[in-house]
Amino acid sequence: MIRINNLKLKLSYTDSDLKSAVLKELRISEKAVENISLFRRSIDARHKNDVHFIATIDVKLNCDENKTLSKAKNKNASIVNEYRYDIPYKNELSQRPVVVGFGPAGMFSALILAQAGQRPIVIERGDCVEKRTKKVSALWENAALDTKTNVQFGEGGAGTFSDGKLNTGTKDSRQRKVLLEFVKHGAPSEILYNAKPHIGTDKLRETVKNIREEIIALGGEVRFNTKLISINHKDQKVCSIEVETPSSTEIIETDNVILAIGHSARDTFMMLDNMNVFMEQKAFAVGARIEHLRERIDRAQYGAFANSKHLGAADYKMNIRSQNGRGVFTFCMCPGGYVVAAQSEENTVVTNGMSNFSRDNVNSNAALLVNVNPKDFGSEDVLAGVKFQRKIENKAFICGGENYHAPVQRVGDFLKGDKTARLGEVTPSYKPGITFAKVDDYLPQYIADSMREGIIAMDKKLHGFANPDAIITGAETRSSSPVRITRDDTLQSVSLKGIYPCGEGAGYAGGIISAAVDGIKCAEQILINA
Repeated sequence: MIRINNLKLKLSYTDSDLKSAVLKELRISEKAVENISLFRRSIDARHKNDVHFIATIDVKLNCDENKTLSKAKNKNASIVNEYRYDIPYKNELSQRPVVVGFGPAGMFSALILAQAGQRPIVIERGDCVEKRTKKVSALWENAALDTKTNVQFGEGGAGTFSDGKLNTGTKDSRQRKVLLEFVKHGAPSEILYNAKPHIGTDKLRETVKNIREEIIALGGEVRFNTKLISINHKDQKVCSIEVETPSSTEIIETDNVILAIGHSARDTFMMLDNMNVFMEQKAFAVGARIEHLRERIDRAQYGAFANSKHLGAADYKMNIRSQNGRGVFTFCMCPGGYVVAAQSEENTVVTNGMSNFSRDNVNSNAALLVNVNPKDFGSEDVLAGVKFQRKIENKAFICGGENYHAPVQRVGDFLKGDKTARLGEVTPSYKPGITFAKVDDYLPQYIADSMREGIIAMDKKLHGFANPDAIITGAETRSSSPVRITRDDTLQSVSLKGIYPCGEGAGYAGGIISAAVDGIKCAEQILINA
């Protein structure tokens, strides 16, 4: 197969345009082509008077490809092998492996184990995605929080109620396996080639359910409302786990446990700490959500092309280094999306961002975060980061009126230090409701000051970012795990063999794709070590 890189395409290109470009690049006739497909497509908006796509194209020929390439003398074309994923299959495990947590890491580790014929048992503390969606809606519409099933806990993990963003910094080839599985189970095929792919919350829910059904069809089990409460071991090797269901407790015998618990399983972190499972404090970031009118962000990014049907809602990603040395950055940007309630504990307010596949809401939002590190936590306790998060979340709850409403402040008022008295052009999208309150009343001063500096600096990169009518909604505290469950070269816990700390909760991933890839790697290690 021949891959052609750096191909410029107009926004309104057609399949015919694509074919003509390939024929020109390879200097061949149409009859030599067997198949043409997009491998990657990104938006080049560096020059607002010439917004276009940059594409990577895969071409299969019905003639000698090496000879064709030699004649074409095209520096942007090369021979590549078509992607293939091979499961490192071993003999059947002596006991069924258990996967704890059914977010991206747990889901893909279970899928690989099921595809290898190992009949994994998945336990998930929350509910299935169908019931979970109703319980999350109850919080958003009626301020009814279910601490067992919410945006953090339940089938699909926290990413199910986000934008379904699949762009990642990982170069691991397994990410292709993840994308292919998503498409196989119902995600739009464009995620295979868009440089910044996303599924959208609405489509991701169905995709997640379909993956679950394949795991079950292959002999696996998925047990919802089932919480890990203890790990039993002998000679520093896991021999069983104890789980809690709505009606009883149960012992599951196993010698392989993938611990994909997510970044908000605070009670599980405490249980592991009490067992002396080795963990470490970890840096993360906190801040709030910043929300603008979508049309203003689109115009700032795309200029006169902002209304093109071929582009959709614009995104952004920015970072600066503040004068106090802290990193300030935008994260989990949701074009045409919503700010949503994402708390999992009573008396807290936590925000996140969400978009549907269409990304057509009137606002766009992103987390505006500031790095914090163990020195900020005020204690050497391994769970001090959790306490740091919880303190902010509780203050946000109080500032919001102690009814799960979120504290909001206009950017103009935030920059001046004034409490907001009225809304401007941006109507906050957060549900169940909002209360005017100052960011400085729930975030540490050094965080708030760093955010102010960041907004002003980022406005120079993205005109209108410091628009006084933009809205800040807090608090955002769950950007990543506050601990790392330390593992060795075989991906097992350094203190308890047979335990595979995995994904975001264990401190080894950041996002849907990287977590899913880590899940695949942990499943592979179980198969290799069998």
